[in-house]
Amino acid sequence: MKRETITKSVYVEGILKLYLGLAETPPRYSRLDRRLAEDLYEKGIALEEVESAMLLASARRLLRSKDAPKLGPIRSLHYFLPVIEEVRQRPLSASYLEYLRRKLAALEPAG
Repeated sequence: MKRETITKSVYVEGILKLYLGLAETPPRYSRLDRRLAEDLYEKGIALEEVESAMLLASARRLLRSKDAPKLGPIRSLHYFLPVIEEVRQRPLSASYLEYLRRKLAALEPAG
């Protein structure tokens, strides 16, 4: 979904749904998470850029070496801000995004 084709409410709900669907995120979002999603819309950051950043950050966390120290859970959507900026500077290719989706899907428990 391109930013110019969706409303603010659809954009915000889309980001919050993506956020809550990730591993290691809270079971519900906070008012600060909602406010950040609204700010991202106002700044014109594409939903695709936010999704790419969330996939990349999640993959980095979940695909770390087994010997690496355990990371605490993600407590806020703000966690993704540096990665959103990184993705805006260097967009990920469609093939790499698909690779990340496959790797993360393989980690999900069968159910």
